[in-house]
Amino acid sequence: MKGPQLTGTAENLAGTASQDSSAFQAEVARLRERGVLGESGRLLDLFNFLAGRGESAEAASQAEIAEMVFGQTNAESDDATVRVYIHRLRKRLEEHYSSEEPVAWQRRLSIPPGTYALRLERPSDSDTVESNTEARRSWAKGGVAAAVLLVVLLGAFLLGQRLSTGQQVVPVNSVWQPFIQSERPIMVVVGDYYMFGEIDYLNPQDGRLIRDFQINSKTDLARAQQFNPDRYGDTEDFGLTYLPVSSAYALRSIMPVLSQHRAPVSIMPASEVNSDTFRYFNIVYVGLFSGMGLLEDVNFMRSSLAVGESYDELIDLDKDQHFVSEEARKATSANYYRDYAYLSVFTEPGGALVGIVAGARDTGLRGIAPIAVSDGLPPDVESRAEEEGSAGFEALFEVTGQQGADLNEKLLLSRRRP
Repeated sequence: MKGPQLTGTAENLAGTASQDSSAFQAEVARLRERGVLGESGRLLDLFNFLAGRGESAEAASQAEIAEMVFGQTNAESDDATVRVYIHRLRKRLEEHYSSEEPVAWQRRLSIPPGTYALRLERPSDSDTVESNTEARRSWAKGGVAAAVLLVVLLGAFLLGQRLSTGQQVVPVNSVWQPFIQSERPIMVVVGDYYMFGEIDYLNPQDGRLIRDFQINSKTDLARAQQFNPDRYGDTEDFGLTYLPVSSAYALRSIMPVLSQHRAPVSIMPASEVNSDTFRYFNIVYVGLFSGMGLLEDVNFMRSSLAVGESYDELIDLDKDQHFVSEEARKATSANYYRDYAYLSVFTEPGGALVGIVAGARDTGLRGIAPIAVSDGLPPDVESRAEEEGSAGFEALFEVTGQQGADLNEKLLLSRRRP
């Protein structure tokens, strides 16, 4: 008697699954042969572990990766190592594919946001990724420019002003009480953006500064110059980063509260955050969603929200609602528009407290900062902040703006983090 036969749709699905598996293994082999992940090291070990699980395997857990790749049997003490390396591996894959012509790979490997798994994107998915990349790159057209030094000086000025003038200490609400009471020092992380130059040696006046979301460091630029000389051959590292001007306004509200910690408050750009930052500090991020760097993965890995097709969009995963900032299209007109801001506090597995004060655009960040430190928090936010537990809370606000000014704020959701 013949065994059961696959027919129609079932047969097609089986064939597609087999083709996906073959294509997955072929692309894994190609990347290994090209040395994309290097000849050895933890990044290659992580890639091999995820690749060995197969294209359709369930996502690995943080504990599995910590034990199998990093030899850590206690997932509670990984100090964000797994998240750091997942972030680096995802970034390395994106960099590689952006440096090659699509014909070289046809279908690309990726680590979808919110998962610890290696997946093979279908052609339609790749098209979406390319369009999303362009959408994120287009964000840089906004008129935001301020030096990192400005923020450092601003923080020092505010702290010095409070100490020298003896002004009354501002109240510390329930959001920030855990940071002030903790023995760990506070590191304020400011979302920054790397810029490089394009030089025309025959006509120097035609040179320009460029912000490219695929290039986030000097190392990124060097790799792009090597793998895509036609596009990046005339570029040069100038050692420049910039900040949204709204970061300065936000720090003006937040620093007087944080500076009441017994230890001096430190400031660093998000591009320099690594696993050691979580080991030694409690972290407060101030900036836009697009500038979070590693903290984007750390925050949204365990969140009921997700970044959408561009950094202008947040998605409520529980209700499938999309919140898209209108600032980019309407900020230069007299029309009112909506921007969105986000506030969250939680504890990382390694014990670091993490606070996020972020906006989709400048209007959102300027609007959320005074609310975050107010002694009159919205009741829903205050009750969430007072709850015990390491999961923490998150809140989303709609901020009404006009020509860059934040006019009104409305709480859209406040909930315990998953």
